[in-house]
Amino acid sequence: MKYTYKSFTVFANSDHAQKACDIFKNEIESRLAKRPQNAESAENADIVFLTDTDAIRDGYTISQDDKKLTFSAATVRGLIFAIGLFLRRSEIENGCLTLIENIGGEYRPDKSIRGHQLGYRTTPNSYDAWDLEDYRRYYIDLMFFGCNIVEHIPYEEIPPRINKLMKYHPEEFLIKASEIADEYDLDVSLWYPNNQEPIDVALEHRKRVFSRTPRINVVFPPGGDPGEYNADEFIERCRQSSKLLKSIHPNAEMWPSAQQPHSIPDWGETLIKELDKLPEEIDGIITGPNHAFLLDELRRRVPEKYPIRLYPDITHNVRCEYPVHFNRDDWHYALTTGLSRECTNPRPSEYRLIHRLTRRYVVGSVSYSEGITDDVNKCVWSDMDFFPDVDLRDTLEDYSRLYFPGLPAQEIADRILGLELNWQTDPAENPGIDDNLAGWESLAQRFPHALKLWRFNQCLFRAKCDAFLRHKRIFENRLVKKAVKEILAGNLDEAKRILSEQDDAYVISLRDDIERIAQELFEQIGLQSDIERYGANNWERGAVLETIDLPITDRPWLLNRFEQAQNLSDAQRTAYMQRAVNRNKVDSDEYYFSVAEHGLDVLGCPQEGEIYMNFQGDRPDINNGTLPTCLFKVYDNLQLRCKLGGFKYDTDYELKVTYKQKKNPDIEHLTVTANGNVVYDGPHFGQTDEAFDKEMLPDGFQSAVYQLPAEVFQNGCIELVISENTEGVMISEFRIIKKKLS
Repeated sequence: MKYTYKSFTVFANSDHAQKACDIFKNEIESRLAKRPQNAESAENADIVFLTDTDAIRDGYTISQDDKKLTFSAATVRGLIFAIGLFLRRSEIENGCLTLIENIGGEYRPDKSIRGHQLGYRTTPNSYDAWDLEDYRRYYIDLMFFGCNIVEHIPYEEIPPRINKLMKYHPEEFLIKASEIADEYDLDVSLWYPNNQEPIDVALEHRKRVFSRTPRINVVFPPGGDPGEYNADEFIERCRQSSKLLKSIHPNAEMWPSAQQPHSIPDWGETLIKELDKLPEEIDGIITGPNHAFLLDELRRRVPEKYPIRLYPDITHNVRCEYPVHFNRDDWHYALTTGLSRECTNPRPSEYRLIHRLTRRYVVGSVSYSEGITDDVNKCVWSDMDFFPDVDLRDTLEDYSRLYFPGLPAQEIADRILGLELNWQTDPAENPGIDDNLAGWESLAQRFPHALKLWRFNQCLFRAKCDAFLRHKRIFENRLVKKAVKEILAGNLDEAKRILSEQDDAYVISLRDDIERIAQELFEQIGLQSDIERYGANNWERGAVLETIDLPITDRPWLLNRFEQAQNLSDAQRTAYMQRAVNRNKVDSDEYYFSVAEHGLDVLGCPQEGEIYMNFQGDRPDINNGTLPTCLFKVYDNLQLRCKLGGFKYDTDYELKVTYKQKKNPDIEHLTVTANGNVVYDGPHFGQTDEAFDKEMLPDGFQSAVYQLPAEVFQNGCIELVISENTEGVMISEFRIIKKKLS
């Protein structure tokens, strides 16, 4: 049943109800260009707002009688949740609002904690450009998806860092932002790290912040990242801070995080010992990136007195807790390079999986966010915190109806899902990227007003970036193939001419569109897509324009090889370039593996332990033409395992590994085993192929060669394990090649 409204009359029975009613009026006026009128009584109103002191604080009830709706909740925040549901299920067309279904019912959230970090500091890709009214607007937007807590950051340094975009001193901002949250009964958490300062100095700083901030519900001191205190001292600092906090805000809570400093290996065990003492000043535990324990182990070991809150990283794509395709680490290096760590990243299906994997252990979450590039993920995660089994399409269609009024919700949902699918496989092999861009462009053509909506423009921007990387890669790969053929034939001048051809016209036009939309997004929402013009903190912080033009094929590397060979004789130059293009060629009874080019699946067995993919391709100082694409990804773990076949019987081989690591003279036991036989156990890294390193590896990489005698193979098969139990191994590639006779 659908219910259509051309106008509304409203009634509110209390101050809390009136505040919610005013929000409702603003939303309706923005959609219909007509402001709802006040009714003299509840009986005469279309929409009634009631506060009910007997209701649970975080839920709400909607009573629906045909077109008449009554929203009731304990405070204004429950009423805002109800408004959100109403708007999420309402379509706008021809100056009318249509409620697409009966939404009557009683609504209670599954998780008690549902929020996001919105820190006002120099690092975010947008928040630091906002004013307080931008924050007010975003608070309400997130509450429409059931968010009940926002997390702020007092400051990490004294004096605090302030950039040219920031309109406020961070402490003054915190006070005002807390006041706005309090207006909406929105809880406030403070991410408050421990600096290297005496405890009395730290408490004095906190006393000022706690005393001046009108609403504080939770304080979250990270154990590490930053923070380098032993766990016993960390907990003692939390206890002292908690006593101070509760003397000023009696109902506030102290939730330290089990994020471990890298420099203290036994930190986690000491933390458990301290928590086993059941300090009364601690109210709960948080876990997130750089965790001391996996979530299930943390829940098993932390005393039941302490609930656990998750701090999920929903904002980053690489070098993070949940990289793209976190369970297989196969995000293609061309996309990783061009889009980097913090681009616009709707990943609804993947975060649904992560939510399902984690939610049984926690009472809720406050996500780690560095700006608006993760906006879709925020809403998806909050919706699952409230309605754990919500259909993903319903969430995305709600997102569309709420934020893109008047646009077709099902089509928007498909396009958002399409952005996630754009990141499957090599972009050159994914025609869905073009289909998705065509869909966004069609929407923009049919609904021109959509371009005034930053969320729409942000999705269009991502679709353009994906298409740019796809077509740039297709074009350049064709050039590389032609050039390689000429190099092998000895026609170096022709090869260089091919590699130097002007870019494809369509690629250039896409790049121009990216530039234009980036400027629009900065003006609309303060999105900082580069450092110089838009004030991005650095190239990792949403600054896509700093990485979008980095090499994503071997075209720049081959041109760099020509530069390296320019002073050689003709014969030497030809031989050098032919070695370059044959760099990764091996015989059929040999093996070459690149983490970037081939992915971990081809290694024939799953890797054990937690993998960190230390990606190099999006680093402008490294990916500058000296780095071949085969070295873009660095596998970082305590060990690398593989099972391979197809080698010759009764033949000696050599294993040559490329590491991206500084040699540590204190490491004595890097080991290589082959079918259970130890073929190397010694210093970091072993014997180096200096000639190969000089010619084929850029700075920071080095090779090591290990002997694989014929007797360690079994009918041409080998199981290899390369391991080091202190720093682990950071590997980009390896070769197993027949040993040359002396």
